[in-house]
Amino acid sequence: MTAPYLSLTWTDHVTGRQGHLVVDRLVRGVCSGGLRMRAGCTLEEVTGLARGMSLKEALHYDPEARYVPLGGAKGGIDCDPRDPEAYGLLVRYLRAVRPYVENCWTTGEDLGLTQDLVDRAAAEAGLVSSVQAVYPLLDDEFAARERLAAAFAVEVDGIGLDELVGGCGVAESVLTALDRAGTAYAGTRVSLQGFGTMGGATARFLTRAGLTVVAVADVKGTIAHPAGLDVEALLAARDAHGTVDRSVLRPTDLELPGDAWLSVEAEVLVPAAVSYAIGVEEQERIGARWIAEAANMPVLPEAERLLHARGVSVLPDVVVNSATNAWWWWTLFGDIGADAAEAFAYTRRSMRALVELVLARAEADGTTPRAAAHTIAEQRLPVIAERFGRYRPVR
Repeated sequence: MTAPYLSLTWTDHVTGRQGHLVVDRLVRGVCSGGLRMRAGCTLEEVTGLARGMSLKEALHYDPEARYVPLGGAKGGIDCDPRDPEAYGLLVRYLRAVRPYVENCWTTGEDLGLTQDLVDRAAAEAGLVSSVQAVYPLLDDEFAARERLAAAFAVEVDGIGLDELVGGCGVAESVLTALDRAGTAYAGTRVSLQGFGTMGGATARFLTRAGLTVVAVADVKGTIAHPAGLDVEALLAARDAHGTVDRSVLRPTDLELPGDAWLSVEAEVLVPAAVSYAIGVEEQERIGARWIAEAANMPVLPEAERLLHARGVSVLPDVVVNSATNAWWWWTLFGDIGADAAEAFAYTRRSMRALVELVLARAEADGTTPRAAAHTIAEQRLPVIAERFGRYRPVR
């Protein structure tokens, strides 16, 4: 693995808290990766996430598409997003890294932050947009920006399209794995950690596909029901951080400890909240057959090795949660329009093809899906670099 192109740590003069930015690589002078905010966020964590973004971009490379993969990057701020000082800290961070956002780093929501909040803070920091660095690469900047803005205004059953496409991609990853195994959707049970943007949308799509969500964990604990939760009622009762109002629970719904989602009876686990959620001790409690990494880096390497040895398939984050990032660029570059049906169809088709490719490669190589995905991405990275280069073309 090569060293990142750029790595920096910023210290806030008001609170003393730190923020990080890592650019793993540039393609045509631009990189892509969200900005997260969580207590304990480290430079090492952000570095790993930035590398993962390079792989995600490469995995979605299609020579026939308008969207050309960008380099990978990531930002992170060490602060609880619920802290009263969090928003001011976010604005000051964006002011500090403004030259990078203006020139090379396209960013958006990630763990702890919504896109609306990032957009508001970016405007207060004097930025045109959190993705303005990509504008010079567009054939028609005005039309592209109008198309993306229109897409962000689309809602489906009360949830924004920008939230839903990521969950659509996670769900399609799970469904593809079930199809390959010949497992029926009906009767397949799902347990999720995290019920925010990614977890909530994933729960909706899996439920509508016929699976049963039996447990959901948020910061208050795990909500469970062996016969299935009322997912739509829980979605309607979430706050901005994905915490469910317990007053909407049915009398038969169970309130369990926060880590109970790991060991409930379910065939599929979806960690959709924090990194490093499943270590060696946690994996011992898991009886599921599949783990779909909707969050970034939720399963630690040693835990994954142990899970693989006992037949548990970990569908890796670089594949499973890649649709959110890809949707931005499919829309901005014009591969799809500002239409929910078109977005979902394109996402399903792209994710199914990618997951099929990865699982087939893993089976052929006798390795894990993560190793297979990394092999495919690593093979594509030099092709992208040779074709497009690191630096922005001169017009």
